[in-house]
Amino acid sequence: MHYFHWIAGTILAVAWFSRIVDAAIGMPSVADISKSEWDRNPSGKPRVSIIVPARNEEEDIELSLTRLLELDYDHYEVIAVNDRSTDRTGEIMESVAERDAALGRLRVIHHRELPAGWLGKTHAMWTATNAATGDWLLFTDADVLFKPDSVRRALAYAEAERADHVVVFPQMIMKRPGEFMMIAFFQTMFVFGHRPWKVADPKTRDHMGVGAFNLVRRSVYEAVGSYEALRMEVLDDMKLGKVVKNAGFAQRNVFGADLISIRWANGAMGVVNNLTKNFFAVLSFQWPRTLISAFGLAFLNLMPFLGVWLAHGWERLPYAVALGSMFLIYLGMSWRSGVPAYYFVLHPVSTALFIYTLLRSMAHTLWNDGIVWRGTKYPLEELRKGMV
Repeated sequence: MHYFHWIAGTILAVAWFSRIVDAAIGMPSVADISKSEWDRNPSGKPRVSIIVPARNEEEDIELSLTRLLELDYDHYEVIAVNDRSTDRTGEIMESVAERDAALGRLRVIHHRELPAGWLGKTHAMWTATNAATGDWLLFTDADVLFKPDSVRRALAYAEAERADHVVVFPQMIMKRPGEFMMIAFFQTMFVFGHRPWKVADPKTRDHMGVGAFNLVRRSVYEAVGSYEALRMEVLDDMKLGKVVKNAGFAQRNVFGADLISIRWANGAMGVVNNLTKNFFAVLSFQWPRTLISAFGLAFLNLMPFLGVWLAHGWERLPYAVALGSMFLIYLGMSWRSGVPAYYFVLHPVSTALFIYTLLRSMAHTLWNDGIVWRGTKYPLEELRKGMV
């Protein structure tokens, strides 16, 4: 047991300490377009097409579209796609379009059926891009709230940096302790696994995509095969980032404070339910990889807490280093995300819930031989074949 603690503790200390050092050096290089330097107009005044797919979003779609029609950048269009909704989503879309009729910035497309070999969301976005007229395409979700200057600032940054794909991290609206706890864990693992500060480096494989704000040049979107290449991708936002980065185009991710915001889930179990659909997809629908990942999550996130308690004397030192590094990540995120650093003490609880979510996602997908997303069943065999 003596050697176990030293070996396990050292692995954890190196893993967490190296990542906090890497983040401390790299994070300052990630731009923040909410700062005054980006309060300007983009060069050349490019046209942007904002694409909003929606299925059964009657609670959020009116406010989301209304906010988009209040942007302070006048060279844009909004294309909203009603993807086979069974509620009032399509009706509300048309109502908002009628109010905007004089300016004609909003177009509504209604889908009644889904062709074989497509996910509903990817098909909706692909259809919208075929009707789009913009030099830039902005893919977003139906529950995202935009501030008036958000798109103008992002375009100004993209043109100044000569970027081909720009991702803006949204501000997460959190109202319950469970949401703070789970989102803090999610962000910690996101920083640990995806290294946002490396995305701009063409020599790395780190890539980024966020469904709330994926801004891509139309020429680049077409060059990587459009959404037709991602037609069965559950993780379409991240995979768009992946194909853009792998094709050698310039990718950037930026902070934006509250330029865009979203309430991702209602309570801790809301996060669990939201992630159950796509967690197994993150592991390429492979159950052995999923089980190994569950064990890895437990070791990486729970063992520092257990080790400090179970080890003796100096054996506790590497575990303490791992815990201190983990806390510093929480502290750094609190300056950006609004999650107080003291949620670090609930890290073991959120770890257990995320492991449960991962295993639940695998079990549901294998039991159902596919996923059920917004009322549509997608067979597992087709999902595996369609992965990028």
